[in-house]
Amino acid sequence: MLFALGSPVAFVALLVAFLLGLALRVAVMRFTLRTVGLSPYRRPLHLNPREDIDPFGAVAAAVGGMGWGRQVTVDEVPRHLGRGRAAAVFASGPVATILLGELILAAYAIAIPDNVLSDLGFVDILRGVGTLPYTDQIMLSLGGGLLAFGLLAIIPIPPLDGFGILWFALRRPGASMNWMRLWFEDKNVGVLILLLFAFFPTGYPLLIMFLDILGVLFLRIWG
Repeated sequence: MLFALGSPVAFVALLVAFLLGLALRVAVMRFTLRTVGLSPYRRPLHLNPREDIDPFGAVAAAVGGMGWGRQVTVDEVPRHLGRGRAAAVFASGPVATILLGELILAAYAIAIPDNVLSDLGFVDILRGVGTLPYTDQIMLSLGGGLLAFGLLAIIPIPPLDGFGILWFALRRPGASMNWMRLWFEDKNVGVLILLLFAFFPTGYPLLIMFLDILGVLFLRIWG
C-alpha cells in the first residue's frame, strides 16, 4: 500500500479494504465454525486487533500491496466430524472477501459503464489509481483490495488459509504435508517466503506479480 501514498484517496481505500478483509475473514470463519458444529465456544465475531492481526501480514500489506490475518492452524479446527466441514471453515473467509470484492467491482461497472477494468491489473490498483476520479479510485481500490486479500489467502502454504483447505482435502496428510507444516508453519519459513516476495524486487514485488497473474480474470469479468 505504500506504493499508493502518492494517491491519498486510493491509499485510504486500500487500507480500508485490508482492514475490511481482516474483519470479514474473522467473522465469516467463526460463523462457519459455529454453523457446521465444530466449535463448542461462541467467540465474538468481531475483529480483535490484538488476536486477529498478524504483524507480518500487516508489513506485507504495507510494502507488497496486500497481506494476511493471523493464521488459523489446522489443529484449531476439529477433523473428526468431517473433512468437508473443516475445509469449509478455511475456505469461507477467502471466498467471502472475493465475493464482496466482485460485488463492489460489479457495482462500479454498472455505475460507470465506460470504465477502465479491461485495462487494469492488480499491480495498477495496488499501486494506486490516482489519475482517475475519486469515485473510481475508491471503488476500484476497495473492490481490488478485497479481491487481492481473498486471492492471496487461498495460496496453499502456511500461514495462509489455503493450506487448511489443502490439509483437510487430503484423507490422510502424508509425510510431505507434515514436513511442510514443520518448516513453513513451526519454523516460519512460509512467512519468510511471503515477506521476501513482498519486498523484492522493490519496484514490482513478486507478491503483486503473482496476484496480477492469479486475479486477472476476476477483473476482466466486469471490463
